[in-house]
Amino acid sequence: MTAKLTTVRSGALTTVQDAGRPGHAHLGVPRSGALDAPAMRLANRLLGNDPGAAVLETTLTGCALRPDRDVTVVVGGAPCPVTVDAGPVAWGAPVRVPAGSVLDVGAVTAGVRSYVAVAGGVAVEPVLGSRSTDLLSGLGPDPLRDGDVVAVGAPPRPVPPPVAAPWPGPPAELVLPVRPGPRADWFSPAALRTLTSAAYRVSPHSNRIGLRTEGPPLERASTGELPSEGMVLGAVQVPPDGRPVIFLHDHPTTGGYPVIAVVPEPALAAAAQAAAGTPLRFTLA
Repeated sequence: MTAKLTTVRSGALTTVQDAGRPGHAHLGVPRSGALDAPAMRLANRLLGNDPGAAVLETTLTGCALRPDRDVTVVVGGAPCPVTVDAGPVAWGAPVRVPAGSVLDVGAVTAGVRSYVAVAGGVAVEPVLGSRSTDLLSGLGPDPLRDGDVVAVGAPPRPVPPPVAAPWPGPPAELVLPVRPGPRADWFSPAALRTLTSAAYRVSPHSNRIGLRTEGPPLERASTGELPSEGMVLGAVQVPPDGRPVIFLHDHPTTGGYPVIAVVPEPALAAAAQAAAGTPLRFTLA
């Protein structure tokens, strides 16, 4: 039999995430998946899991779990204190958690999202080929609540961990490269200059759907309205208040506000770890 994890403390927002469910935008289904995909893959690699095996993504305040059998876990992503039965254990490296003990993933000391990987992966029922929670469409398992139980898959054969795992630190300043978007011509030349020269900050209203910004509004050259059109991961959409929003993994598949630019996907992992108030600059890719 494989292990089960009981949620002792669910934290601010803890969801199941994997590599997501790309390829279903034509059905109105977002991609979803771990916002900091490199952190998810590294945590899984340290355990010998498939790189896209499902993990738990925590937000700011962590979570606490009790396994009913011995399990091996890695907590990575945003740095945080990690304890087993109140005793400190390693962050960013494999840790054995005995049956009945409490693994506590504490509040982040920097960044936003920590990842709890367990040998064998989180084994909730997949939907459209993915175990990810999608906050926009409601697909996948609900965010964890206190008392919830999640199953664990069969653990892989142990693998020797790397000598030093290369965990990147959360950004002190978020620098996002952008390419011109499909509706860049809906904005004035001054707006395009503002986007790539002004100082912005990450808004506390950001979430898995989009990273909202605080800073100077972007002036539109066209005052018309767009019919809804397809949206992609990393699209920089500009709502009526003029402040750019970067679409993240749970973004809607269509939208009616103009997209001035697009952030390439590899740059979005840093955005996932940019806390509210982090300075933000856009640069031309």
